Amino acid sequence: MAIPANSKPRTPLAIYALTVGAFGIGTTEFVIMGLLMQVAADLHVSITAAGLLISGYALGVFVGAPLLTVATSRMPRKAVLVALMVIFTLGNLACALAPDYPLLMLARVITSLAHGTFFGVGAVVATGLVPADRRASAISIMFTGLTVATLLGVPAGAWLGLHFGWRATFWAVSAIGVIATLVIATQVPPGHADTAPIAVREELKAIARRPVLLGLLMTVLGFAGVFTVYTYIQPILTQVSGFGESAVSPILLVFGVGMIAGNLLGGRLADRRLMPALLLTLATLAAVLGVMGFVLHNQMLTVIFTGLLGVAAFATVPPLQLWVLHNAEGAQSLASSLNIGAFNLGNALGAWLGGVVIEHGPGLGAVTWVAALVTLLGLVAAASGSRLESARQCALPGAACACTEV
Repeated sequence: MAIPANSKPRTPLAIYALTVGAFGIGTTEFVIMGLLMQVAADLHVSITAAGLLISGYALGVFVGAPLLTVATSRMPRKAVLVALMVIFTLGNLACALAPDYPLLMLARVITSLAHGTFFGVGAVVATGLVPADRRASAISIMFTGLTVATLLGVPAGAWLGLHFGWRATFWAVSAIGVIATLVIATQVPPGHADTAPIAVREELKAIARRPVLLGLLMTVLGFAGVFTVYTYIQPILTQVSGFGESAVSPILLVFGVGMIAGNLLGGRLADRRLMPALLLTLATLAAVLGVMGFVLHNQMLTVIFTGLLGVAAFATVPPLQLWVLHNAEGAQSLASSLNIGAFNLGNALGAWLGGVVIEHGPGLGAVTWVAALVTLLGLVAAASGSRLESARQCALPGAACACTEV
């Protein structure tokens, strides 16, 4: 699917087609945060049990991403993307029809199988459509679908759930899936199937490189911090900050605006200096989470920091994804999908950890502080990656040993 560098437009239309798919997947992933209380009440389960619907989805992504990437490695990438959107649409239909909690969990897991491989393959397709110095920005544009999902899809889904029941939200997401399937089928250029069987052993060797493993660890810990808080944002806003349920959707809108700004900012920073962008964005995320715990009883500051959390969280996405792609030469599709799985393993870990803090720890008001500590561990992993990259660069003939830039 790659085209000559001198003929690549800065932002091809196909990347925006991938953005539409990302919007649909992002909506179904995140919308449950605005529906936790409704789902819990309707299916007669606790809020923390409803929160496990997020963990189940995330673990499905983590397991499904590498398996489906390997299984589809010889298929044309466009065909893979279309097939994944069909799975996504059918899974959301199953969510809308699920009569009880176990079947809703199963439907969420089925839906999640499309997630990791879509973003993994989509990231490789996107970076192949633009010049080399625009790769992080191409990734950020595709991932803007996730941020727009949070800006528009999640608040709209929360509003639908409040007024028409949570099942109406999943019917609406199914319709988005149909639209996304058609857009990708018509706008993404055709590719070619791989001509040789996938060399799984060689790809696993590439994945096992220390910089790649460190990148996956950064991703898990960074997003575990985000989802320790974001999973329970509805009860935090209503039970700690004192907002009414009707205020949740507008506040999620603020979070979504922050995500869009952060995602685009992270792409620009990573295109300029990758490792400094990683360190800066993870440090900022930890700081925002830490300070947020002190302002939750002030409604105005809570809204401001909810927006800042969106900025800080998604500013990390392009540098984290590009770091893994940069260090996984020879296994980029698998590495990209694994990193999407790592994002979701972090989501699952965060949802579980937040539940533990709520049920067995200091409670809702303390989840942001725990989240900040987890993100700081991600920053430690990034610092280790920085030292490793410095040592590698300094080992090159004629290199200056002060270099820290990728």
